[in-house]
Amino acid sequence: MTAPHDLHIGADHEKTVVSASPLRMRTGRARRYRAGSVVEVVPRRPSGRTRADLIRVSSQLSLVLLVVSALLTGAGVPWTAAAAGSLALVALVSVRLARAARPGTFALPKDQDAPVLHGPRERAAYGRAVATARRVRATWPALRHMIDPAEADRGLTTALRDLAAVMARRQQVRRLRDELGAASGHGLPGESPAAVALAEQRDRVEELWRESGADANRIMASIHAAAVAGENLIREQRIHETARNAEMAIARLTATGVPVSDAGPELAERTAAVIAAYRELQAEP
Repeated sequence: MTAPHDLHIGADHEKTVVSASPLRMRTGRARRYRAGSVVEVVPRRPSGRTRADLIRVSSQLSLVLLVVSALLTGAGVPWTAAAAGSLALVALVSVRLARAARPGTFALPKDQDAPVLHGPRERAAYGRAVATARRVRATWPALRHMIDPAEADRGLTTALRDLAAVMARRQQVRRLRDELGAASGHGLPGESPAAVALAEQRDRVEELWRESGADANRIMASIHAAAVAGENLIREQRIHETARNAEMAIARLTATGVPVSDAGPELAERTAAVIAAYRELQAEP
């Protein structure tokens, strides 16, 4: 059952998909990892089976099922039912094997508003933010007495959702910016109405570019700050605990001091005296 505020994040070799609905695979298979309300979907590596391998496996399975169908028919099971079941099983196995042999790619979400990132820079930046969000979540068990995990989960998920929307918008602005930049070499005089309009649009796009960059940096900086703050606090707690344990150990050692006798020095003196006497005896004629 999908929670109403779940965020599903998947990245394949061509795009990054962020959606409130569960992600579907167009090809291949994937593993799903849930952390709070964030579900990361990771494509599995293709099995590497070739078409010849798939045909061989299907043929072997068909031969085994043919024997099983004959036995079931002999036991009184209608041959049509046995044959239909065998065909369905062969088809299911063939489809699953063929799917596992192909690289995993995500289908585009049905929600048209779901961000889909194709740009390498936007994808890389969002991937770093997701990795930093994992660091934030890793600090919560140690800080469970200081934070509300449910509230923190909602805030972190909202930040990732907002960042995906900002990155998708920035991706569109980047394309438009590149198009206007390519059109700048038009060769028209500067006072031309077309040239003036183009310059105005370029100024507006540059403003959108700066705004989207500032929004993205603000969200990513907040996620990074949360990770660093939590990690520093945990490190400080551990150092404080180490110092407190050391203080208690020192206090116990001080209170239960071990009395030290002169047995060691006396033994050394007696040993030295015995050795000296032995040498004197050896020196006598």
